[in-house]
Amino acid sequence: MSCRIEKSRLSGNLICPPNKSYTHRAIFLASLAGNGSKVENVLFSADTNATLDACRNFGAQLEKEDSTIIVKKSIGEGIFVPKINAENSGTTIRIAAGIASLFPKQTTLTGDSSLQTRPMQPLLDALESMGAKCSSTDGKPPIEITGKISGGEVTIPGSFSSQFVSALLISAPLTEKGVSLSIEGNLVSKPYLDATIATMRKFGVTVQTLIPYKRYHIAPQIYKPSTFTVPIDFSSLALLLSAAVLCGENFEVQGNIGNLPQGDEVFIDIIEQLGIKVTIQNDKIKIESPEKLTGGRFDLSNSPDLLPPLAILALKASESIEIVNVKHARLKETDRIKIVARELSKLGVKVEEKEDGLILFAPEKLNGATLNSENDHRLFMSFCIAGMYVGNCTVTDPESVKVSYPDFVEEMKKIGAKIFDS
Repeated sequence: MSCRIEKSRLSGNLICPPNKSYTHRAIFLASLAGNGSKVENVLFSADTNATLDACRNFGAQLEKEDSTIIVKKSIGEGIFVPKINAENSGTTIRIAAGIASLFPKQTTLTGDSSLQTRPMQPLLDALESMGAKCSSTDGKPPIEITGKISGGEVTIPGSFSSQFVSALLISAPLTEKGVSLSIEGNLVSKPYLDATIATMRKFGVTVQTLIPYKRYHIAPQIYKPSTFTVPIDFSSLALLLSAAVLCGENFEVQGNIGNLPQGDEVFIDIIEQLGIKVTIQNDKIKIESPEKLTGGRFDLSNSPDLLPPLAILALKASESIEIVNVKHARLKETDRIKIVARELSKLGVKVEEKEDGLILFAPEKLNGATLNSENDHRLFMSFCIAGMYVGNCTVTDPESVKVSYPDFVEEMKKIGAKIFDS
């Protein structure tokens, strides 16, 4: 399935969706904390639904009231179903793997064809060093895990994904010995680790930071019931702001930014560096964009999800935009570096692909094209926005948005996007 996209002008306002990363973490932690916990302003999407299903399979009893999840029984209290299908969600399968290692039962964890290409071996090695038995398909899902881990000293490489570290942190307080965690090399996506620690704190667990992003100690503790309100999602906000830059006309985004750490918040600084004026007032965000953007060099090591919404701004730039230190974007739902380079070049952007990023040169002439998003939600949304700016485009796989922003197409149409079934 595909969508046909014509040139569009966007006006009006949209409410930014809730944060997907915090939704995942809060649901897992509320389910570990048990009866009395609530998660408010939940993002309901394919990925977060996979997390809800995983918690239920671990024995949690969860009820939904509007945008709130209420925990009635904790993980481990109800019927244990020893198979987790994380669908397309890397966060789900990695955190669930850590939780599975807490039980003296065998759990099988799998996902869709895309998830079955994503690495798990570093996490499995770490869990085995604490006493788990793990098997996999060449270090990738499907995987089998049998606990029970006891804790102790554990080491994990930081270059693959911060999700491995988050999985260990979340499980650590429920081990007999606690965990002293060492991270080898440079940790990518550091703010996601900060998000995990901040969410754990909301549920009564303290993580002792010995050396930031290198060494942590987590003593044995119990998660305590709490109410957690999910903030807006800066990953989705980045897409909406890119749409405002390229196609906006009196277009503003609404949402409570909150004070929880989000790495993708840096997108506001990035677009200001490109010459865009950003105004934030009373939970409303507006931008003023010049006719042409400047360029710059941007390190996305801590915010890989910003690669697609930043890359499409090259369509309106008068200078080159260089994106660096984001090699781990090749290990997302797709190889986002490769696909962004391939597809934007169809529109007239000259792209130099690097191992860890891209250089996007200001286009001389733009032309419509068929853009293949490879069933990647962030690529589909970014390519749609690019199509609204260029016109005469077709973008594949609109159903992929169910992963993070299910109402994206409908919301965009409300404010003037010319998106048609094709």
